Amino acid sequence: MGVTVDVGQVSVPDVEGLGERLVEFMGPYQERVGWVSREKHLGTFVAGLVGGTERKSVEPIALAQGVDRRQLQHFVGVSVWDHRPLLDHLQEQVSQELGDPEGVLVLDGSSMPKQGTESVGVARQWCGRLGKVENCQLGVYLAYAGRGSCALIDERLYLPRSWAQDPVRRKKAKVPASVIFQKPWVLGDEMLRQVGPRLPHKWTVADTEYGRSSLFRDRLGKRGERYMLEVPSNILVRKVAGKAGRRPEWHRLSDFVKRRAISEWQRFTVRDGQKEPIEVIAMALRVQTRRRGTPKVETLLAVEALGSDERWFFLSNTPLHTPLEEMVGASSRRHLIEEAFENAKGDVGLDHYEVRAWRGWHHHMTASLIALWFLVREHRRLGQKGPALGGDGALHDLRATAPPTVTEADCRSVSLSAHPQRGGSHRSLARSWPHPSALVGLP
Repeated sequence: MGVTVDVGQVSVPDVEGLGERLVEFMGPYQERVGWVSREKHLGTFVAGLVGGTERKSVEPIALAQGVDRRQLQHFVGVSVWDHRPLLDHLQEQVSQELGDPEGVLVLDGSSMPKQGTESVGVARQWCGRLGKVENCQLGVYLAYAGRGSCALIDERLYLPRSWAQDPVRRKKAKVPASVIFQKPWVLGDEMLRQVGPRLPHKWTVADTEYGRSSLFRDRLGKRGERYMLEVPSNILVRKVAGKAGRRPEWHRLSDFVKRRAISEWQRFTVRDGQKEPIEVIAMALRVQTRRRGTPKVETLLAVEALGSDERWFFLSNTPLHTPLEEMVGASSRRHLIEEAFENAKGDVGLDHYEVRAWRGWHHHMTASLIALWFLVREHRRLGQKGPALGGDGALHDLRATAPPTVTEADCRSVSLSAHPQRGGSHRSLARSWPHPSALVGLP
């Protein structure tokens, strides 16, 4: 076995046996995909996703691994295998290895720019990656953060109303009859209901796409989920009405916060670990928020970065006596899933797929989430020696001799970080972003 290492403190013994670990890791997943040929293709495809191939779609992986392109394309895009049992096992592993009573479930969407009109779910819609309305697909994802790491654990493809109501396109893309139009927050709530009970957690966090929906917040509250959801600045809030006196007026959230006295704000330093300390000020108070019926009382958290006009607003069902530093810590963990997306797209080709049908999209996503979880485990194993996922070639040309289930070709060029992140800088997946212990109150 030949190994070439070019990274700080990581030594040859640290990375030896990676191929064997990949084989052992893939075994339970291969058992769940059925048929020997499918087991082989799954091992080949995941090995290609974690390997050094620049483009991680089927054809480059097949070429790099020395397998028949058509067979691998059929396995990913057409073959009838259920991806859910594989994600069930991934979630079980994540719970066992990262499970933490202080854990956080993070919900967010990620858009993939696409040309044409044939790819399932593609439509002109808001594309966060491009920052404008553009032709793209939207996936809704769930991540789990615990014990210093974060992993993507589930996914749903958003099917726009134009697709859901078009029988011709549905048939061509093989969209199951059971799939109907659902808003992104409904898809997210479905994942939380199904997956949330499997992982110990204290908070559920998400951005404004989900937080703006009072229905979503109410559903979480009814299930006893403690949420910290970002909300847009234009929603209406008011002071909690007293038993007597004039009823408070409704105000836009941004205007309401501007009226608060400076003495209500507290200052914190958020220690990032990769960057210079970030200083913020924050405040929390109970407010009433609008509903179609009776307004409800929620906790408002406002956070502002010192030295800028950037301000974020969150609504939560946590009691007001919850320590403010804990609230700020929970709100900041929303960014963990953004880092996971960067790592998934930069290291395992989450967005490199070239499939068009419903089944192929879910197959690629499932394999990508499995590949990313393998790299997260390797990164945790290396600990402080580990390079940042997505760094500038921290481990190069990592090769291993593996048992027959996953061949030497399958493991060719497997690396924790074989190429730089395309389209921007890359951050470490395993950094602490920020745990309440990383927040220090300042006078």
